[in-house]
Amino acid sequence: MTYIIAEPCIGLKDGSCVEVCPVDCIHTDDDADQYFIDPDECIDCGVCAEVCPVEAIFFEDDLPEQWASFFGKNRAYFEK
Repeated sequence: MTYIIAEPCIGLKDGSCVEVCPVDCIHTDDDADQYFIDPDECIDCGVCAEVCPVEAIFFEDDLPEQWASFFGKNRAYFEK
């Protein structure tokens, strides 16, 4: 299980989550319009979700159905 960053992050890329992540598992690049959480590195601490200014970070099992596609989008980012 891991945390997933969903639609509210798109275009914002605030970075608050990156600053507090104890294992540096949140990544992006210049071509991406949001941040992504590496499922192999995430320790499920939840600190990122607590500081997200747009409440875009959800525990995998709590990901709202309207943003279910972000589960695959997150995994695909790390399969490049």
